[in-house]
Amino acid sequence: MESCVRSIASPFSMRRSDSGMVDKSFDIETSWIWLGSTDSHSVVYPTVSIPRPSAHPLEKLIASVSRLIAFQFIPTARASFFIGRNWHRGVERPFYRIPYRVRISLGWISLLGVLCGSVFGFHVDSKEVYAQRAKSILGVFVFQTGFWATSQNRRRIPWPTVIVGLILQQLIALFVFKTKAGFDIFHFIVTTVIDFFQSTASAQLFMLDQETVDKHWFIVNMTTSILLFLAVVEVLYYLGVMQWLIKKLAWFFYKIMDISGAEAIVATASPVVGQGDSACLVKPYMSSMTKSEIHLVFTSGYSTVSATFITIYTSLGVPAQNLITSSVMSIPASIAISKMRCPETEEPVTRGSLVIDRGQEDPAKANIFHALLKGATFGLFIVGQVIANTLVYLSLLAVANGLLTYIGRGFGIHQLTLQLILGYVFYPLPFLMGVPNQDILPVAQLLATKLVSNEIVAYQNLQNLMTSATPLSPRAYTITSYALCGFANLSSLSVQGVLLALAPNKSGVIVKVAFSALLCGYFSTLQTAAIAGMLI
Repeated sequence: MESCVRSIASPFSMRRSDSGMVDKSFDIETSWIWLGSTDSHSVVYPTVSIPRPSAHPLEKLIASVSRLIAFQFIPTARASFFIGRNWHRGVERPFYRIPYRVRISLGWISLLGVLCGSVFGFHVDSKEVYAQRAKSILGVFVFQTGFWATSQNRRRIPWPTVIVGLILQQLIALFVFKTKAGFDIFHFIVTTVIDFFQSTASAQLFMLDQETVDKHWFIVNMTTSILLFLAVVEVLYYLGVMQWLIKKLAWFFYKIMDISGAEAIVATASPVVGQGDSACLVKPYMSSMTKSEIHLVFTSGYSTVSATFITIYTSLGVPAQNLITSSVMSIPASIAISKMRCPETEEPVTRGSLVIDRGQEDPAKANIFHALLKGATFGLFIVGQVIANTLVYLSLLAVANGLLTYIGRGFGIHQLTLQLILGYVFYPLPFLMGVPNQDILPVAQLLATKLVSNEIVAYQNLQNLMTSATPLSPRAYTITSYALCGFANLSSLSVQGVLLALAPNKSGVIVKVAFSALLCGYFSTLQTAAIAGMLI
């Protein structure tokens, strides 16, 4: 087995460049994970292959074969047992023998080292960039201090979870921004997502003429993309693929951040299926969730955006890579911030187990086509909800701004709006994220728009600003695109209805923690933007 793998991998692990020199860099699509030896024989696992668009056809063939071997013919239980046993013996057991205070001190030192290394460890030509990056570090410190000061129980804050969450968020950012492998992986994901949603163009042409399709109307792109995505997701649920994928991803956060199984499932699923739907994955356990768990369910939904909405934002011109990276980075951030704000004081029912259960569905899906139809029908409901919410909140915002403008004229202020007022209130936030000084006020107004209206309106205003006579700087634009990527706005408080339906016996807790979780989700995205600001 070993010699066979080496003979296959060698042509691509060492290739000749145009100059004739041998490039020994490891390509992502042909790398292999050596898990060591078991009692009987060596175990070799190929990684999930990500072929580049320019990859040689033979590379793509080997990538496909490696995926087939990895997921069909090699028992993953053997590898999981081997990794778990050696991790426990070599890492966990010695680490937990260290006194708690010493472990926490080592954690804070490691976090400080990662943050400072991110800011000052990469050379830039301008000293001004270092100063802006330093402001981002200050922002993370201020945000965390604020949540510690307002914690509902400071003595019960799980500091290991908080520290690991912050370090993990920073490592994800470093992986994406500063490594070729990270860039290639996320570029592949983004390209795949865009290609998937662009396939709706043929359906649009069937319903509309070419001239209308070429106009890329927001409502047309949004409707077709949401219907397609939710129909496919429902089919994946029917086949069991979605449950398998979410459970595998949730296992990582469940193990490394010491949270309950239900929390890990919901937090991991939120960037995929969105807030509300992610809670449905643990429907039978909602009625027995603790206050801290419910708070995290809300926070994880508010701090991310679902894959359905990514196509909406990209149709407005927002880079898809920023959206996907922000949602992934916000998963550990939402866990850390939620556990600071509302620490666990009870014993969760799903502590120590990962279970996905959507409960009894009525009617049950008879086959794939029935699942496809059900997903598309549910998509119509989501489309209607998006259109209704957007129209209502835009109208209410216009009414409020009209009233403020009328009042402002009496005091000689002719452009008094809610965004302007909250822009000055939120003025420190862009500064703490590392936004250049000349862009602070317009970015603050965008943050205000996102909170009082929604992120769709904020992204639309951002794109309008970029085509105006005074656009944002590239740094400010990137940071802002990260900061706006989340469902944390006042209109999203309506998600309480979903949780109230799932757990009516927890209505008092749900209503009580909703606004607190909204603020936690809002600041999770700001912290994600600040961390992005450390690296650009």
